[in-house]
Amino acid sequence: MANFALVYIGWRILHRFAEFFRHWYVVSYYFIGRYLVSFLERLDRTLAFRITLKYLFHPLYQDYTVIGYILGFIFRSFRLVAGGLVYAAIILAAAALYLVWLLVPVFIIYRIVQG
Repeated sequence: MANFALVYIGWRILHRFAEFFRHWYVVSYYFIGRYLVSFLERLDRTLAFRITLKYLFHPLYQDYTVIGYILGFIFRSFRLVAGGLVYAAIILAAAALYLVWLLVPVFIIYRIVQG
């Protein structure tokens, strides 16, 4: 009977460790991913990247002269570059923070094993 109890306790300890790592890595990936996509969607309401890209070759303020087409293209190009840089910075920052998040358990285990 005592042997069964030790096996059960050992199994539960392994199970809890596995559940911790599944929760830390898998569940957090989906949580952070959903939050990042939601944040980028809210940001797109301000930056309007997709709409600006759609109307890149249309004139600005419906000024159908040559100057309107040229200025529309120039201003929308600048807006696309600025929006792309903002998106890239946010995605890179989120990836860096997530990488730190992933390395926390590894660092703690390393410090425990090191002494």
